[in-house]
Amino acid sequence: MHASHLEQDFSIVIGGPLFQAFRRAHLTGDALQLVRRRIAVIASIVWIPLLVLSAADGRAWGNVVAVPFLQDIDAHARFLVALPLLIIAELVVHQRMRAIVAQFVTLDLVRGAVRQRFDAAIESAMRLRNSVLAELMLIAIVYAVGILVWRHFAALGAPTWYATPEGGDLRLRLAGWWYVLVSLPLFQFMLLRWYFRLFVWARFLWHVSRMDIAYAPMHPDRNGGIGFLSKIGYAFAPLLLAQGTLLAGMMANRIFFEGAVLTMFKLQVFTFVVIVVGVVLAPLLVFIPPLARAKRAGLHVYGHLAKRYVDEFDSKWLYGAEKGSEPLIGSSDVQSLADMGNSFEVVRGMRLVPITRDTLLQLILMTLLPIAPLLLTMISPEELLGQLVKVIF
Repeated sequence: MHASHLEQDFSIVIGGPLFQAFRRAHLTGDALQLVRRRIAVIASIVWIPLLVLSAADGRAWGNVVAVPFLQDIDAHARFLVALPLLIIAELVVHQRMRAIVAQFVTLDLVRGAVRQRFDAAIESAMRLRNSVLAELMLIAIVYAVGILVWRHFAALGAPTWYATPEGGDLRLRLAGWWYVLVSLPLFQFMLLRWYFRLFVWARFLWHVSRMDIAYAPMHPDRNGGIGFLSKIGYAFAPLLLAQGTLLAGMMANRIFFEGAVLTMFKLQVFTFVVIVVGVVLAPLLVFIPPLARAKRAGLHVYGHLAKRYVDEFDSKWLYGAEKGSEPLIGSSDVQSLADMGNSFEVVRGMRLVPITRDTLLQLILMTLLPIAPLLLTMISPEELLGQLVKVIF
């Protein structure tokens, strides 16, 4: 791979043992094509056996148990909505991240020796992304910790298609063994793999933040010229939507099968949104120190420039001998003075983090969107329609 094209090939998604396995199985191309094929194959592995086995056990539908398979909202949200979204997110992040990282070069933010360090940071990120050991550790975490977490925090206490409570424990049914040994671990691995990728991204940005980037305090983006990084938040929208779907499915099961009400989850929802949105945007916070230094330097330089210009303006128009030789109104000197003031305000208004309010609000909305339908558990569709009619008319 030629160094001059490293930024164009940068991706936290393409690479690793699972990606290579998908390539050999013809489930993806070099640029994550065949998304629908991957979704169909993976969903068939994690969902169809559960349907078949629960039907064979007589627990797919009907009133045999409190929660038959076809009524388990959490399972369907997890495997038929959230899992496909995790797969779709790979393509979205890959396509958008390449263009965003390339702007460090196209905007001439990395120059000279800094460019070599920038390329080295990309190569380091790609090596970590391709780590076999990392994905083996994720598998170990899933089977050692992930299943226990599910048993204690997500599994229902009522008789279900996958297990029957007995003496404070769960006796797994036929479909339950596939659920615990295959479906859940595969989903948890795909989700943890995303957090590993976010770690790779955060580590790359940390390396970049320590470089002597050519920040531009007067840049109109008011982020020193790296405002384009805020756009990366939109790339992770499918990932946040998937995690919101996961939370919504868990809450729906609690509401419909354990008698919970939506208002009981206020703290959980707030904490969840803060954590998942924070994980996506937190890597950008590493630029606060260098942007603060660039802002101080900009204020110093432009402050001195403004002082020199004001002194010259005063000398000419207030104390100079030529102040009456030309009209003050319409003079280019006045316009230049105003432009100087505007430039100084741009530097003073420079933000220290490349995160916009619109990005933050849209990511919060994407996370909460799957939870919105649960509002209907607190108000009937007829009442909701009546309230809307009152508002409109």
